[in-house]
Amino acid sequence: MTSEQNEPLLSDSIKKRCIISLDNTIEVCIGDFGWSQFVQVILVSLAWVFDAQQSFISVFTDALPTSHCTNNNNSSCQMDKNICDLPTYTSIVSDWSLECSSSVITGLPASSFFIGCLVGGFALCTLADSSFGRKNMLVISCLIMSITGCVTAISTNIWMYSVLRFICGFGRASIGTCSLVLSTELVGRKWRGQVGIISFVCFTFGFISLPWIAYLNKGNSWRVLYLWTCFPAVLYSIIVYFFVHESPRWLYLRGHKEEFVQTLKRIANPATRGELSSSFFQALFIDLEKNMSVSASRDLDLYSAVRLLIEKGWALRRLMTVVLIGFGVGMVYYGMPLGVGDLGFDIYFSITLNAISELPSSLIAFFLIGKMNRKGSLFGFSLLSGICSVGCALVEGSHGFKWFQMGLEMVSFFSACTAFNVLLIYTLELFPTCVRNCAVSMVRQSLVVGGALSPLLVALGRNNSLFSYGVFGVCSATFGLFTVWLPETKGRLLCDTMDEEEHMLEQAQVVDLK
Repeated sequence: MTSEQNEPLLSDSIKKRCIISLDNTIEVCIGDFGWSQFVQVILVSLAWVFDAQQSFISVFTDALPTSHCTNNNNSSCQMDKNICDLPTYTSIVSDWSLECSSSVITGLPASSFFIGCLVGGFALCTLADSSFGRKNMLVISCLIMSITGCVTAISTNIWMYSVLRFICGFGRASIGTCSLVLSTELVGRKWRGQVGIISFVCFTFGFISLPWIAYLNKGNSWRVLYLWTCFPAVLYSIIVYFFVHESPRWLYLRGHKEEFVQTLKRIANPATRGELSSSFFQALFIDLEKNMSVSASRDLDLYSAVRLLIEKGWALRRLMTVVLIGFGVGMVYYGMPLGVGDLGFDIYFSITLNAISELPSSLIAFFLIGKMNRKGSLFGFSLLSGICSVGCALVEGSHGFKWFQMGLEMVSFFSACTAFNVLLIYTLELFPTCVRNCAVSMVRQSLVVGGALSPLLVALGRNNSLFSYGVFGVCSATFGLFTVWLPETKGRLLCDTMDEEEHMLEQAQVVDLK
């Protein structure tokens, strides 16, 4: 008798729960959420810390330095009369004597970063779905962003700096998407929402840590800030490469069955790990092949995911809807931190305040995501964010309403953060595994596009907030209405192929007709 025949099969109780689908198979094999999965999720989600730091680092490194007279004798105070001669090196503006340069020059690095994010988002969005996989794409993206950030510290002029910021943005574009998709595909559907929120909590901590790191280094060169935030990211990339597992869903759909089996055994709960025998997987593969159309998924080329999203009418409608919603949310999410400085508060205080407001948003989403309907939550928070944003514009200039305006700004930003979190979780559940990373990446790019337009609106709104806060609010509330065309996904199975998603869609239509 062979050793394989001696291996125990899954218990009858587990077999009964194992409806033949990849989602249910993974659900049953990994068991309850255990320490192995927890460590994997934390390691993967930490990428969002470095993502946040590089997204907002230009607030400090590219800032126009403030000046004040340190001599009480006004007759000898010449600092304010010739700001271009300030001998400080705390930002690129003072380091390269850009105080008197045009806003186009001083704003070039930040614009280059966002343009890099857009280009990288569209160029890299399908690699994690096709040939590279989630884990490898995460490592490559982190290394591009972090190594480029370290090299940025030795920039000699604004042009070299801008090019490096473009490359940094290019690499950063797919980090959040790969991290979110990978972490949620390593756990069962019961914990999918909470695991997704852990990523957003890590992003919040990265955002909060940045003003503190900047404050501790405010007497040093801006170059030190890049080293403090990028060198740990290089070490993190190495750790992920050696200790994080690839998505079992992606491995199976790409035909890597042996790695699929080994990954499931490693992340499985100890209570079920001993029952995952070779004979069980052999029988399982036969059943899965009969019930799933996976051959097409294995033949995906570089941009097949984009083609699938465009060719399938239901997929294109869903994609366009979530992209428009993301655009509206992105205008508030990125625009509010840029515009809050015009309210007259200290930059460290205002950025910290906005960063802290993200924390309760992530915590509320973490504890309630399992109970929240996706459609209602996304619509409600988008609408609330829009109303409060318009309110900020309406109370501008009112005597004694400065702090009330700040309160409205924080509620609007909080609601946008929550809508941002729900939208990404919602998008994960709307699209099958073969195109999921691509779809989530496109939604993130729509957020970036909304953010790229925000600086222009903030500049226009310095004289009239209706052009900034007013436009932010109208876009958020209006595009939030589009959720009525999306199906509810709370608690449903994650599909892995387009055929499987279409079959589920047909079943839902039959139920609606009845």
